[in-house]
Amino acid sequence: MTHSPAGHACHTVLRAMLVLLSGVLGSTFTSAETFVLPPPDQDVVGEVRITRARQADTLLDIARAFNLGYEEIVRANPGVDRWLPGPGTDVILPNLLILPDAPRDGIVLNVPEMRLYYYPKPAQGETPVVITHPVSVGRMDWKTPLGKTSVIQKQADPPWYPPASIKAEHAANGDILPDVVPGGPDNPLGRFALRLGIPGYLIHGTNKEYGIGMQVTHGCVRLYPEDIERLYELVPVGTPVYIINQPVKIGRHFDGLYVEAHPAMSELADTDTNQQAISLLNIAASAEQLRAEIIPSAVQLALQQSDGIPLRISN
Repeated sequence: MTHSPAGHACHTVLRAMLVLLSGVLGSTFTSAETFVLPPPDQDVVGEVRITRARQADTLLDIARAFNLGYEEIVRANPGVDRWLPGPGTDVILPNLLILPDAPRDGIVLNVPEMRLYYYPKPAQGETPVVITHPVSVGRMDWKTPLGKTSVIQKQADPPWYPPASIKAEHAANGDILPDVVPGGPDNPLGRFALRLGIPGYLIHGTNKEYGIGMQVTHGCVRLYPEDIERLYELVPVGTPVYIINQPVKIGRHFDGLYVEAHPAMSELADTDTNQQAISLLNIAASAEQLRAEIIPSAVQLALQQSDGIPLRISN
């Protein structure tokens, strides 16, 4: 993939802006994936940081260390070699996020963002938080379904019963799958699974960690092994799950308006053009509600880059 000089220049300016913004928002940060929940009229959490690659690091290694997915870190670092960034190379860590436009309740999975948000119910006197993790979602021909469901079962070391469609796909490539793969470290479902009310769909771990943050599944939702283990411990049966399609998120931070854009998944919308038109209408409505003056060039830049990094679009 190539990038124009103008694109690199925009990204250099954006990098400087993000470092400044991260200092403003840093107080909301508690760990790599847990953030203090802002008030209902605020939507931005986290911070953008910069780390330096070491000799043997790949972008995938850095992504996992900082609870990011493959596409997230690649899009945030155009021009950086994903397999060999090189020692001393600055790598942007896009842990600055706009919360999805969805109930702050249970699990929210934003499919085009390839990120899961969990809002645990705080005990009396506890500070409300949101826990977020990168995920893998369904391929174009095996899309992850949208809608509201719930966690109906939790299972440690789940066995995998490959459905006929997946067995046929593997058989076409000379890979004959058994009727059942017993639970354990070599199981494609990983060590822990949350079964959803949508028949056949799970939130689960994986034995292929470097696929996290990509469209690689048969519709299920995969997490890093350490992330699903934590969720498994925290999430009770009955937790609501909202699976949504929001490639463009709009968020308020104090008196400013921000946009976080991701590439739309064409299989989840009529056309990318329609999705962008909807996004522009939503941005205009949010600006009117906040009585903010939109900067058209900033909106255009955010939608054009679709790098998943929130950008201020109002004066």
